[in-house]
Amino acid sequence: MPQHIVIAEQLRIAAVLSDDRVDELIVAQGRYQIGDVYLGTVENVLPGIDAAFVNIGESEKNGFIHVTDLGPLRLKKASAGITELLEPRQKVLVQVMKEPTGTKGPRLTGNLALPGRYLVLQPHGQGVNISRRIASEAERNRLRALGVLIKPPAAGLLIRTEADGISEDLLIDDLEALLRQWEGIQQAADTAVPPVLLNRDEDFIHRVLRDHMGPDLARVIVDDPAATARVTGFLGPDGADVQVEAHNESDEVLEHFKINDAIRNALKPRVDLPSGGYVIIEPTEALTVIDVNSGSFTRSANARETVLWTNCEAAIEIARQLKLRNIGGVIIIDFIDMDSRRDQLQVLEHFTSAVRDDAARPQIAQLTELGLVELTRKRQGQNIYELFGRACPSCGGLGHVAVLPGKDLLQPLATAAGLVRSVASARAEVLSPAEATNGSRRRRGGRGRGGAEPVIAASGTSTGVAPVEANGSDDTQEEATAAVPSRRSDPELVAVSMTPEQQELYGWLGLNPSLLLETPPESDNVMVRVVRPGEDAEAVLDEARQQLAASAGRRRRRGRGGRGAGRNGSGQGASGLGSAESSAATVEEAESDTPLMVEITPLPLTPVDSDTTVTDPAPSASGAEPSLAVQTPPEEPDEPRRRRRRSSAVVSS
Repeated sequence: MPQHIVIAEQLRIAAVLSDDRVDELIVAQGRYQIGDVYLGTVENVLPGIDAAFVNIGESEKNGFIHVTDLGPLRLKKASAGITELLEPRQKVLVQVMKEPTGTKGPRLTGNLALPGRYLVLQPHGQGVNISRRIASEAERNRLRALGVLIKPPAAGLLIRTEADGISEDLLIDDLEALLRQWEGIQQAADTAVPPVLLNRDEDFIHRVLRDHMGPDLARVIVDDPAATARVTGFLGPDGADVQVEAHNESDEVLEHFKINDAIRNALKPRVDLPSGGYVIIEPTEALTVIDVNSGSFTRSANARETVLWTNCEAAIEIARQLKLRNIGGVIIIDFIDMDSRRDQLQVLEHFTSAVRDDAARPQIAQLTELGLVELTRKRQGQNIYELFGRACPSCGGLGHVAVLPGKDLLQPLATAAGLVRSVASARAEVLSPAEATNGSRRRRGGRGRGGAEPVIAASGTSTGVAPVEANGSDDTQEEATAAVPSRRSDPELVAVSMTPEQQELYGWLGLNPSLLLETPPESDNVMVRVVRPGEDAEAVLDEARQQLAASAGRRRRRGRGGRGAGRNGSGQGASGLGSAESSAATVEEAESDTPLMVEITPLPLTPVDSDTTVTDPAPSASGAEPSLAVQTPPEEPDEPRRRRRRSSAVVSS
């Protein structure tokens, strides 16, 4: 099928497309790139692992070189150890064979290789090698004979696939260019002070075309009009049929050809198959695990055909994803289980043919006893996760966040202002009867705790803490008085416009109307007034201010009267009313004089009306069960408030 190559030279990113689909990415953005030649200094020699660390630049990560990759140094002393071949502060000529990954520095080698268009010069190699992709035996013999004639002494030569059918003159010209490049590296190494970079493929366009141009290439797109001449010159007469063009908008070339979309999708673990199945790709530190699932594919006549079809589709897609994501190392594929040995071999053969064109040369093993396919793929540069992926700041790349017992990270969301709280969290915020007070001390002379008169302490915050009953104990009242201030500043008045539908919805969900505000109130002492359609917000706030001022004076007078009644032994508690009835009566009297506030409270355990708000007070000191005061919201502003209070129900267990 025809191939297109898109080159964004400014970003140093290129992509190989087949049928308008990205099959491979080429990125050269790192500090260290494969093929770079450095003159480095040995920093440390480790005989325990037969390796050494070499300083090749300003990076904190030194390069790693194994004794088997020393090249010319090891050839001089065949079986010598690493300590006999290298010593600290020694100058060495090395080449990057693997880019740095994670916490590891670049992998280095002393066996240098200088790639050309048709040949690869190995200054410290031996013999002539020919690409395995050249199938014709006659052509292989011709190239081998030519390589032996033109090969320089004490050097090796690798004939690339692109040399198939190329004339002798072009091959000789390519070899002469590589020899000049090697001479320049040697001269620079004699005079340079390590660590220093001696050679790199600076021309990104030439590098991409040299390594990825094939017989199916039909089009090359670049992001700079001036680069078209260089592409045409590199292709030469053999590229007369290749269309070369420059994209109109150089900044949008990756978006236009959907290369950025391909990168985003490649970072996801799931890959969908055309038939409805899908593949899950999960990289780990040691290996990459790939799982195949049938998904929603059910069009086959029987289960055997479904499994076979899905596995064959997955084999083709996995071969493409290995190149696109540049996955290297050990790879384990878990195809859908197949009972037939014939089907297993058919899928394995299908997968082998799919990875045949991969330049990384995957080596596929046979199926294991568990039905897994094992293979290895040569690492070539950084994979897509290292290039374009960043660790999540919340989980640090783990994929999950630890939630320890008693330290739920989601708990602040449940207690935030305006959200419904659980019954446990709501009761935890309410003071116990022995600690609650309304700011005054009560003493019942000659009576025990069981005869203490219940006192209702109401809160004016927007959190909607339920009224609390307290007994008259001196010690507990003194502690509560020290913990809870007797006076609070006036609440902040906030007007929120709401439609009847919003009122009903917020009432059902128990949400704070202040969530509709663009800027939430900063204070926690807030009184929310709902402005219905047709009402004036300023008028509603003025009325609320007047009611708040009037109720403050009445609360002070009633507080003084309550203290006197307590001393004289009179009041509702002395008249023989039960604790539940006394609490309800006191709540009704207090609510008739205080302005309405939005209260966010837990839902009741017993069914109630859909338009009511339920408060669950703490248990009373006398041992009676807590009473539920059901308060009807002011749906009809014209109806007298006293009348609505009388219609309120009192539910007692």
